[in-house]
Amino acid sequence: MNIIAMFSKVPILLLLLSITITVVPASSQDDHGNLSFVFNNGFNSSDLDLDGFAEITSNGLLRLTNNTEHKTGHAFFPNPVTFKATPNGTISSFSTTFAFAIRSMMADLGGHGMAFVTAPTKGLPGARWGHYLGFTNEFASKDKAANKVVAVEFDTVYDSEIGDIDKNHVGVDINDIRSVTAESASYFDEKRGGFTNLSLMSGKPMKVWVEYDAVKKQMNVTLAPAEAVKPQKPLLSLTKDLSSIINDTMYIGFSSATGTVVSSHYVLGWSFKINGVAQELDFSKLPQLPRVGPEPISKLLAIGLPVICSSLVALVIFSLVYFIRRKRKFAELIEDWELEYGPHRYKYKDLYMATEGFKDKDLLGRGGFGIVYKGVLPSKTEIAVKRVAHESKQGMREFVAEIASLGRLRHRNIVPLLGYCRRKGELLLVYEYMPNGSLEKYLYDKPKTTLNWNQRFRVIKGVASGLCYLHHQWEQVVIHRDVKASNVLLDGELNGRLGDFGLARLYDHESDPQTTQIAGTIGYLAPEHARTGKATTSSDVFAFGAVLLEVACGRRPIERRGTKMEELILVDWVFSCWSRGRIIEAMDSNLIESDSSVLGEEVELVLKLGLLCSHSEPEVRPSMKQVVSFLERHVPLPDLSTLRLTAAGLTFAHREGSGDFTASYQSSVRGFTQASSSSEAESLLFCGR
Repeated sequence: MNIIAMFSKVPILLLLLSITITVVPASSQDDHGNLSFVFNNGFNSSDLDLDGFAEITSNGLLRLTNNTEHKTGHAFFPNPVTFKATPNGTISSFSTTFAFAIRSMMADLGGHGMAFVTAPTKGLPGARWGHYLGFTNEFASKDKAANKVVAVEFDTVYDSEIGDIDKNHVGVDINDIRSVTAESASYFDEKRGGFTNLSLMSGKPMKVWVEYDAVKKQMNVTLAPAEAVKPQKPLLSLTKDLSSIINDTMYIGFSSATGTVVSSHYVLGWSFKINGVAQELDFSKLPQLPRVGPEPISKLLAIGLPVICSSLVALVIFSLVYFIRRKRKFAELIEDWELEYGPHRYKYKDLYMATEGFKDKDLLGRGGFGIVYKGVLPSKTEIAVKRVAHESKQGMREFVAEIASLGRLRHRNIVPLLGYCRRKGELLLVYEYMPNGSLEKYLYDKPKTTLNWNQRFRVIKGVASGLCYLHHQWEQVVIHRDVKASNVLLDGELNGRLGDFGLARLYDHESDPQTTQIAGTIGYLAPEHARTGKATTSSDVFAFGAVLLEVACGRRPIERRGTKMEELILVDWVFSCWSRGRIIEAMDSNLIESDSSVLGEEVELVLKLGLLCSHSEPEVRPSMKQVVSFLERHVPLPDLSTLRLTAAGLTFAHREGSGDFTASYQSSVRGFTQASSSSEAESLLFCGR
């Protein structure tokens, strides 16, 4: 007699303890070696050993039998489970829960049922179909002690020969197809205070809890709809010591069979634990059962079909209108002359998407000449986009040509201009994004982080080097025309970079600039530029002088103070401190209070150089080459003892008997330039790239 052919008829016992298991990802062992596993999101083909007509569906359901007559199907956990971990031969407590569903081809007839099985071997060779449920056969009752099978059955066929109580019952089988205890399928309803019937063939998912208490020698089987919580009372209980029936190691799984009438038997999820409570299954995560029959037509759908069709037509029309408007919104008008600047031109749609539609949450700053937004390109490159209304008398073609030329500027202290976008009367300038923002925010408005002097001095020298590159070392002379603290940006390492070239103008070396339109910011405008509108490198130097005083003093070039809101001109105030021989008093109080690294000589140098760059006569101001040399201390500052403040601004007074000091100063500047031009240090340090 085949030993495996003697398996009790219904799947019940979920027995697993301390088995070493590595092939099933859902299983694990606790600190005491007690096995547990859970399949809550469906099954994979590698999770179970299958035979007969058992299969794993595409969505993770375990289907034990299909609509084929007289067939069996088995699915076992791949590894044997150790139930007896102690030498005394007593089995351990265990707990299991699983969700299942039975779908019959006929409304009132099913065939035949399924069982949860604990058996010595997998595959159950010799087991029969029909009322044997695929885990035993007609010979099993002759030698029950040799079968070693425990099962919990879910039977949908009444057979009086084997003692069935009805055609819709749950039973516990031990070494035989006859149940030692059985009850009609139902669950305890706390609200009603009693048991409510369940139809095993309803096709709806149900949940089963099987628990064996090794101390009480008691097994409880509880049944309920799959979405319900576990009832307080079990459907049936059996008091029996299973130690003599269950071997040291056993296999656990499911068995099912069909007869003349067929049914499909599904398992949706399964969990198990030795010496503990099996993990509950989350019904919302279990795979869905296949649909039965055609999908029912909703009355609401039938009544509302004309409305739905009308809505769909309206939606199509709306979508077409939206698509056309969107296409027009992002339409690109590229003239022939722009083709040569192709690499520098961005699509408006790309910038619109990068800035999320130029929303305020991406706003970086707002000024008199445009609004700046942060954006992220699809390549993950962070950019700053400035929207500028183009109102220049200069033609758009010439303006774009200059922008494209500026895009070729490359210097460590200049914010790269990546390109532009032209849209109607608006220009969008695209720059590399500077994560630390502008110098201005670190000087005013009580910033969280205050720059110490070493950091400020490094920013000053960096901006000076960048301006020197623009004025003297690039292929053309570039006049920035808007040098100010808010246009000095700080990169990730707090290095100063000169940015915003929206007002910049270019001209060839040894030629005169042709700009005649006033551009810039009050407080940074050189006197001659305000009078004539002509911007030169000297007007950039004047603006840089204002930045020098800002950085050292922590004050804006023009401030309103007191109850009368009187204007304080920064250069006048610094000059008054210098004229009293106390120029260091102009230093930013934040540096005095918090910066122990302040070097008085460097602060004094910056303040005096700021005054020199703020001279009212452009010829007297130093060039950016000379400014870099002063900051690097390769040469000393000229004597400022005759500096005077007049209505026209700062100027040098006449010395008696020595003629015009301005002419003398210009002569000394020329001598300085000639001497510096032969210096190897100058070639290395001036405007260094």
